[in-house]
Amino acid sequence: MVGDKARGEMNAFQRNESKETLFTFISAGDDPPKGDFPVQKKSPKLCGSNYPLSIAFIVVNEFCERFSYYGMRAVLTLYFISFFHWDENLSTAVYHAFSALCYFTPVIGAIMADSWLGKYKTIIYLSIVYVVGHLIKSVGAIPSLGNQAVHVVLSMVGLFLIALGTGGIKPCVSAFGGDQFEEEHTSERSKFFSVFYLSINAGSLISTFVTPVLRGDVKCFGEDCYALAFGVPAALMVLALVVFIAGSGLYRKMPPQGNVLLEVCKCIGFAIKNRLKNRSHHIPKRDHWLDWASEKYSKQLIGEVKMVTRVLFLFIPLPMFWALFDQQGSRWTLQATKMNADFFLNPLLILVFIPIFDLGLYPLISMCKFNFTPIKKMATGMILAGMAFGLAAIVEVKINETDMPQLVPKESLIQVLNLAKNPVQVTIQDQDLFQQPVEAFQNPAEYSNLILNGEQQNLHFILQHQGSSLTFNYTVKEKSVYSLIVFEAEGSLSSRLITDLKAKPENGLAAVRFINGLSQDVNLTIDSKQFVAVQKNYGVSEYLLLERDKYNNGKCITEMGEFTLDLGLLDFGASYTVVVTNVSGDAVKTWKSEDIKANSVHMAWQLPQYLLISAGEVMFSITGLAFSYSQSPASMKSVLQAGWLLTVAVGNTLVLVVAQAAPMAQWAEFVLFTVLLFAVCIIFSIMGYFYVSVDPEDLQEKEEKNPSRGNMISLVTQKTKL
Repeated sequence: MVGDKARGEMNAFQRNESKETLFTFISAGDDPPKGDFPVQKKSPKLCGSNYPLSIAFIVVNEFCERFSYYGMRAVLTLYFISFFHWDENLSTAVYHAFSALCYFTPVIGAIMADSWLGKYKTIIYLSIVYVVGHLIKSVGAIPSLGNQAVHVVLSMVGLFLIALGTGGIKPCVSAFGGDQFEEEHTSERSKFFSVFYLSINAGSLISTFVTPVLRGDVKCFGEDCYALAFGVPAALMVLALVVFIAGSGLYRKMPPQGNVLLEVCKCIGFAIKNRLKNRSHHIPKRDHWLDWASEKYSKQLIGEVKMVTRVLFLFIPLPMFWALFDQQGSRWTLQATKMNADFFLNPLLILVFIPIFDLGLYPLISMCKFNFTPIKKMATGMILAGMAFGLAAIVEVKINETDMPQLVPKESLIQVLNLAKNPVQVTIQDQDLFQQPVEAFQNPAEYSNLILNGEQQNLHFILQHQGSSLTFNYTVKEKSVYSLIVFEAEGSLSSRLITDLKAKPENGLAAVRFINGLSQDVNLTIDSKQFVAVQKNYGVSEYLLLERDKYNNGKCITEMGEFTLDLGLLDFGASYTVVVTNVSGDAVKTWKSEDIKANSVHMAWQLPQYLLISAGEVMFSITGLAFSYSQSPASMKSVLQAGWLLTVAVGNTLVLVVAQAAPMAQWAEFVLFTVLLFAVCIIFSIMGYFYVSVDPEDLQEKEEKNPSRGNMISLVTQKTKL
């Protein structure tokens, strides 16, 4: 239900990027690599074009890998809730902890590729780790394998290895694809990254349709087949690895060139350490705190680090956007399970919005002579995301209208099902309920509150029926839901207090139980997979959980023979009590009570929030990366990539903290995130107002012309007002 977080190559002419970047890692102070090291023969071309044949293997590999990752993640939250029986807050926290880890580990992959193994070997080795993680995750979803603790351990180990694999190869695959092109083929390289980006979103879009179907429509081990839903992505990752290795003989493989991330960190660390050592008033001050690194590091490196730190400072408010955006796969998914349809919108909307914005909206704004700067675009993206969560809060409030009332201490809920032939007056000790007689087979409008004097209480129930009065005693526990069924047995009135569901069935399923009003036992066949036996004389079955459908062709087998059972529509999120009343002709007669109302809010109401947040992603993420790319020197692209990915990781960590530290009603949490993002947008706008745009090439030229100014780089004053 979420769009792909991986995007395209960031370069001056390419816009198809998002929070996953595709920069090439090069050393500080070095020029971008030109050609191969050592020089290799040229790769065969595709159909006589300037496109290397090797990129076909890379694009197919990326499609399979993204299918693998997003296919697994599409059912991850539901897996935690349905398979582990975790609550929504814990499931959300673990989901976002995993997502955050996936955006911390790219730093590891970048260091491995640039300082040790090179891109090709790093992709191979970490893809093997990736495959192993998928396999362990799939095995952990087999119900018959061990107990709950075994399943949790295997799943967590699998997720850790998947995070290491997907994050580790993230900064390598795209840059490796760019390495396949010769320097003169920049136009072809640009188009390659567009195709690469398309393969990312295509894999995400298809997988988010396929894996939920595998989970729900295919049954294995007697329940939803999570092992298959995780196994198919594992198979796709194996295929991705095989395809990548198959092109080995065609690749141009660059050697490791040293990691600029480490150099930048060392430079900053030395500057801070040197400044702290020289705090005396007798030591002359320096223009910039990074100038304190000049005793050890080159003037060029220090100047480039200054440019990068200015952009990284602007990144500080950005995690809040990702905190909202990535909840599409957790909170919004859970919201969808309480509605009556299903959508997978974000990947599709992103594919639609990018050409609309690039070819339509932005040119139109330019024609209107409006200076729509990158910072203004990013702030607009934040506003759109905040509006999306405001709409999500409104939808959540509407959904809650069909929920069961919140259970509190010393209170319970009760309803009366009158299965007798005449009205019954029900009176409960010390309770002011049921002022009017309950008609025969009257559908209860809603549950009534029982006020207790402790955790449980023995109550007297007085039933008045055709001039006679009968008393029954039942023990009622707090925070429970009951149905009092009243029926006639052997010519006299009788009753039974049964326990009902406390909340809606999970995952949009329908719950149904049966009461057998016949004088003989019955065996009911709901469909080819669901069977239940109910004892005679008002025996009550356990609840069955069924997919939403019309169940018109069930069977009821009694001592008298086999009869047709028609249950009608069992709707999303509803709970039903079905009473078998008598046999007529070749069918049994039933009466159906809807104890918990069906989900009445259609999932189409989620469409506006998906539209807004997808538009917000296009304006925020793609623009943000293009802006940061333009504001950094060539040797520092990898540093900004690491900084950008860390904003995604921190954003997911924020969701984790809120879910665990401040549990609240879901609609209130949506409102909280909306307010926080609007506040952050204001802060970011103020920071952007005072930010001075620079051209790294101009700065380098000025530094060469003015060596006497030391390490301080003069900035071109050009405010970008928001």
